[in-house]
Amino acid sequence: MRRFTPAVLAALTLTTALTAVPAARADDGGGPALGIAACTASACHFDVPPGTYDVQVLLGQEAASSTAITGETRRSLLPETAVPAGEHRARSFTVDVRTPEGEPTGADGTPGLDLVLGGSAPALADIRVTPARHARQVFLVGDSTVCDQPGDPYSGWGQQLPQYLRKGVSVANHADSGESTVTYLGNPQLWASVQPRIHRGDLVLIQLAHNDKTTDAATYRANLETLVLGVREKGGEPVLVTPIVRRWFNADGTLNNGTALLVNGLGVDHPAVVRSVAAAWDVPLIDLTAKTKELVESLGVEGSKALYLYNEKRDNTHTSVHGATVYAGLVRDELLARHLVPEGLVRVG
Repeated sequence: MRRFTPAVLAALTLTTALTAVPAARADDGGGPALGIAACTASACHFDVPPGTYDVQVLLGQEAASSTAITGETRRSLLPETAVPAGEHRARSFTVDVRTPEGEPTGADGTPGLDLVLGGSAPALADIRVTPARHARQVFLVGDSTVCDQPGDPYSGWGQQLPQYLRKGVSVANHADSGESTVTYLGNPQLWASVQPRIHRGDLVLIQLAHNDKTTDAATYRANLETLVLGVREKGGEPVLVTPIVRRWFNADGTLNNGTALLVNGLGVDHPAVVRSVAAAWDVPLIDLTAKTKELVESLGVEGSKALYLYNEKRDNTHTSVHGATVYAGLVRDELLARHLVPEGLVRVG
């Protein structure tokens, strides 16, 4: 699966929006909070080093407003929040700032923390950014269906997951386009870079299958086990995730075929191997294959097009922003159901 280049126009628009913003700094010791002076009406830029930061915002104005916040490489950090006229709503989230800011093998991006205000009527009354002291990381290891896609209209489900988590939990999305279990383990920019960052208690969600087209069953299984053991070696908690389905219907309206259900050319049933490894090593399992299959079949041939990029690109593998948001919601539900993230740190509804 190829990498998708971000639109030049979008990059120029963001650069223009930020040029008039004065730089704001925070020192490693947690100095004065970074605030509204670092923002324009549409964006904020904070000159901070890589790290994990808590962001507290106050939304609202005299007129009714509705604000969403994205950041870094198109990550959804705060869902659209409506505020009645003359009122304010306080919200908070925790964000991972890193270089490269998106895919590990992609462009470095803009230094510091960049936030973009969206929604139908955005209104930011105040903002504070401080170094996070006790945040739990949720690391994502995956491919282009998970990653922080740099260009619209593409989006991985990991790019949409942060909006479902509250302050205290940060998503560190190290998924990368085109990667298999073989290449993720073999590239020093990937697993060798991710593993040292894992600390005790961190979650590591692993979804790799779409690009293991020529990986035999024994190798695929061994690679998953290597990732699981590597997470545990650092004191983290591995979570195996079966791959999202491809939107590939049979004549009867089902997805019961190898293309849809990720059975490769060697006959390796990827979801089945993932389930087997999870059972053998007592690893929590999010069966996203089963969840997405059920959803896509329930929507049918026409209704399911909006989840993928069929209308835009005739693409039945990669998700739209809408589809990625829906699939991230399925992951959120599973994190809650399996008590992997405390209920108070998860946004519902």
